[in-house]
Amino acid sequence: MSSSAPESKGRGSRRWWALGAVFVTVLCVGIDSTVLSVALPTLARSLRASEPDLQWFSSGYFLVLAAAMLPAGLLGDRYGHKRVFLISLALFAVGSAACAFSTTVDEFMAARVLLGLAGAGVIVMAISSLTVLFDRAERPKAVGILAAGNFLAMPIGPILGGWLLTNFWWGSVFLVNVPVALIGFAAATVLLPEFRAPQRPALDLTGIAASVLGLVAVTYGLIKAGQNGWTNLGVLFMILAGVAILAGFLAWERRLTRRPGGQPLLDMTLFSSATFTWGAIFAALSFLSLIGVLFTMPQYFQGVLGTTAMGSGLRLLPLIAGVLLGAVPAAQVAKLAGAKLAVAAGFGLLALGLCLGATTSVHSSGAFVAVWMAVVGAGMGLALATSTSAALVELSPDRSGVGTAVVEAIDEIGGPLGIAILGSVVSAGYLAHLSLSKLPAPVASAVRQSVFRGVAAAEQLHLPSLLTSVRAAFVQGMDTALLVSAGIAFLGAVLALLFLPKTNASLTTQTTRPTSPQTLPARAPS
Repeated sequence: MSSSAPESKGRGSRRWWALGAVFVTVLCVGIDSTVLSVALPTLARSLRASEPDLQWFSSGYFLVLAAAMLPAGLLGDRYGHKRVFLISLALFAVGSAACAFSTTVDEFMAARVLLGLAGAGVIVMAISSLTVLFDRAERPKAVGILAAGNFLAMPIGPILGGWLLTNFWWGSVFLVNVPVALIGFAAATVLLPEFRAPQRPALDLTGIAASVLGLVAVTYGLIKAGQNGWTNLGVLFMILAGVAILAGFLAWERRLTRRPGGQPLLDMTLFSSATFTWGAIFAALSFLSLIGVLFTMPQYFQGVLGTTAMGSGLRLLPLIAGVLLGAVPAAQVAKLAGAKLAVAAGFGLLALGLCLGATTSVHSSGAFVAVWMAVVGAGMGLALATSTSAALVELSPDRSGVGTAVVEAIDEIGGPLGIAILGSVVSAGYLAHLSLSKLPAPVASAVRQSVFRGVAAAEQLHLPSLLTSVRAAFVQGMDTALLVSAGIAFLGAVLALLFLPKTNASLTTQTTRPTSPQTLPARAPS
């Protein structure tokens, strides 16, 4: 049954309990993607999986996740956000159990595809619920709390996964999602209000097919670029084909939007709002800026410092603390300074922290690394919460699901794009600073593959000089990647000052009337 968004002030503390239920489900989805990196060596032995198999256990999940965002948003608008959310949670529990009990590579891959489909529904419906639960003034704070749940998965996944793999059967790292998903299901059933578009949208089959094909092609091409580099013609063709299909999709949607009685999958009038358009762009840019940290630091902790995956997760906690420090007060900052200055300040903090991070050396203290990561997290939290809220506040009830899906789909593309770009930067810096003279060709080839193989070769051959060279070379590449990330953050600050509307009214006013219902990472690389 359709309903309009109820008055948030009339629900008292109930809306915060509902946010808690949504928080748990988002955390569950995030942990599933990060815990996989810890379990890959065990999966290689238990399922007899090859290196390409291991890569696609993770990449295949994110490929499906990105492609399913827009269809998930449409289903929520058409059949009800709560209904799609609960069905997605149930499928996520089934997929997690299927992963745990898989006996072959094909079974496990099929389970990961199911998890990608379910995860898209959970994420889009979870974030679209924020505009049902919260008024415009409270929404930045709610977005910040939900974002913290997503980023909290980064350290919890390796910590929990490492402990489970040490003490229990490997399937437990996936089976643990089942009770969490069921708890979230029960809580959401009781606490979440139902909502769907007042006018049920039509099934734009052409738009659905084009959006899925385009997102799959672009995401697949970016994943392969991250693995094989940008010189492969097949990779470039796939990316360009995906972009062309998405351009055709947008042209088709524009045509339907202008046609009398047309019901497009994506109402193109959404982009007539500068707040929505730039809010979505800045949300993606903030995540893209953070990719440098998410991609390089686990490798730095494990490859250079020699920590375990669990230790790496613990060392990411200052980043999460920073996200909380930036995201929770984002609503007040936006109220006092305006969304434009709040977003610009967030990107400024991001750029500052990343510039500090770019001075990290092999011998940098743990305190120094913790401080600059906390600064990065604070900037990320402030920029993401404010920009996402700016986008969400523009969504009307009848397009809230698809509108949220647009923001999330852009973010999902940003992950592989960032890894492809910054992975190339790290690799180029690493190779440029290696000292491989007098090494046998097979050993030199192995060292060039990654910092982990370089460290393993140096330790196996008892060559301290090679070990020093490998670690120093990786840190050089890492620092360059962090500088590139800082440049992206600085660009975000400049664009926010130039293009984000000055007024903060969209985030702080009209809080006494019903609001319209209505958005990272990403996995922590192994």
